[in-house]
Amino acid sequence: MTARSVTLIGLGPMGLAMANAYLDNGYDLTVWNRTAGRADDLVARGARRADTVEDALKANDLVVMSLTDYDAFYAILEQAPEALAGRTVANLTSDTPDRAREATEWVAARGGVQLTAGVLVPPPGIGTPDAVSYYSGPKDALETHRETLEVLTQIDYLGDDPGLAALYYQIGIDMFWTGLVAYLHGQAIAKANGISAQQFLPHAVKTMDFRYFLEFYAPRLDAGNDEGDVDTLSMGAASLEHVIHTAKSSGVDVSLPSAVLDLFHRAIAAGHGRDSLTSLTKVLTR
Repeated sequence: MTARSVTLIGLGPMGLAMANAYLDNGYDLTVWNRTAGRADDLVARGARRADTVEDALKANDLVVMSLTDYDAFYAILEQAPEALAGRTVANLTSDTPDRAREATEWVAARGGVQLTAGVLVPPPGIGTPDAVSYYSGPKDALETHRETLEVLTQIDYLGDDPGLAALYYQIGIDMFWTGLVAYLHGQAIAKANGISAQQFLPHAVKTMDFRYFLEFYAPRLDAGNDEGDVDTLSMGAASLEHVIHTAKSSGVDVSLPSAVLDLFHRAIAAGHGRDSLTSLTKVLTR
């Protein structure tokens, strides 16, 4: 093993992008995947295919894992837990903060170190200059392997708590999927009315630029200031009613805006009708 060598476990779309980034940068790459054939093209490019999990772990000090969830993480590493001793596992697998903390303890009990990470770009973004991942866990382990990890993305280090990277990632994913589903709902209405997605694209980009509101709301959220001087929930509810009527008349499902309207109505019933959208946090927080 050398300073420019790494093991990668998991060859889904993200893992394949990571593997190719390492090969592009001249790394000595060892790979393992449950479906061994997914490594064929990588082997043709010079990667080494490990026959077993134990072989993959022992090949390098740094093991990068890109899996569906922590169930897959355990299913793989439990095949050779003793081989974790002395290894650093950069776990780029999505799961909850609690599971990230539990996995860190599990790896430590077997003599290894885990760094938790959350990748903020899709597979085509791996290795590009603007790509970023959240990392948390032992700072010394991160610094030891920083150069190798930064082949994939820049590093936004959040601290020692191994759950922080997973927490920040899940908060972002909450916003990501909700926002994209709202975009698709709007495009369903557009299509039903003869407007193509390409035609609406410049308007969609402008509409989904929330920067003004994010910067306006953030200090107010921290201060608990729900003053309805720019927007009110009653105003928002009336607007959503119009969206629902438009969707219905267009033959488009209304479950998404109806769910949001229900949330508005609950907040209004709790006395927040004249308050800002930020007051929804009072309803969202149990």
